[in-house]
Amino acid sequence: MKAREGRAAIGQPILPKVDRIRVEELLDDLRAHYETTGQRTWREVDTCLTPLKSFFTGYRASIISGAILTEYIQRRQAATVANGTINRELSLLGTAFRLGEEHGKVLRAPTIHLLKEATPRQGFFEEADFRAVRARLPKDLRVAVTIMYTFGWRLSEVMGLRVADVDLNAGTLRLEPGTTKNREGRVVYLTPELEVLIREQIDRVLAVSRKLNRVLPWLFPHLSGCYTGTPRRSFYKAWQAACEQTGLGTMLEVAPGRKSWRGMIPHDFRRTVVRNMEWNGVPRSVAMELTGHKTESIYHRYAIVSDADLQEATRKLTGIVSGIAAPQTVDACS
Repeated sequence: MKAREGRAAIGQPILPKVDRIRVEELLDDLRAHYETTGQRTWREVDTCLTPLKSFFTGYRASIISGAILTEYIQRRQAATVANGTINRELSLLGTAFRLGEEHGKVLRAPTIHLLKEATPRQGFFEEADFRAVRARLPKDLRVAVTIMYTFGWRLSEVMGLRVADVDLNAGTLRLEPGTTKNREGRVVYLTPELEVLIREQIDRVLAVSRKLNRVLPWLFPHLSGCYTGTPRRSFYKAWQAACEQTGLGTMLEVAPGRKSWRGMIPHDFRRTVVRNMEWNGVPRSVAMELTGHKTESIYHRYAIVSDADLQEATRKLTGIVSGIAAPQTVDACS
């Protein structure tokens, strides 16, 4: 009470009783913060918030220590959760505490040590493998994976496309601002193959629209079954079946009653597209514009180097090792 009276006397804000603030309140504040600021969507954070709230509900924020955090990590690892996933959860927890400090609900945030993560996925799709998997997917999903293989767009971005995002007259495909991870829009020009595939997909959507007697705005809705006409969010079952048939993946039992996919995933298309464009001399600024990458971190993360760079390095090494000047490229017009 004396401390509160002293803060009031000098005009400082009177803090709430921080020893009563619980972790779930901080997590709820963080979710509300993301919803109001639009920095992240609830779909992005709820995957991490769910296990955090399941474990920390009932804990007072003031008693969270390294020992409690270690217990959380051990429980998640016992459930065969990857260290990278646990790190995303711990980072979100740290953000919740820092927001709590800003709101005057906690006096300090606990020190959180992240785990060593596995090496980045190195999967790249060779064209023959891509076509083999695509041939085993339903016709509408063949269109979706071709878009991903051509432009490196994320699964969520492609499955969220609308028919209105396609302009066949101009030959363009558009991602509206706010529909991408970085919230920025994108426009690409369709390849001849994609123009044909997307035109056929629009015809399929229109046929289902007439059958249901209502307009379907989505480019990739469910075209059959009990979910006909509703937007399709993913297609992992069909994808995994196609990969298993081509020897590019399998479902393994990692624990009693728990299975895990080991093989190619749709996100591998992003690395593949970046590598293909780098090898074919597409400027990085253009490549990043097509795929929606904000920084060049993907090139460093996956050690993607263009073939031209490797050739240039060899020419320079030839001169260093032999003492002979590396051959110079001569302009044919000079």
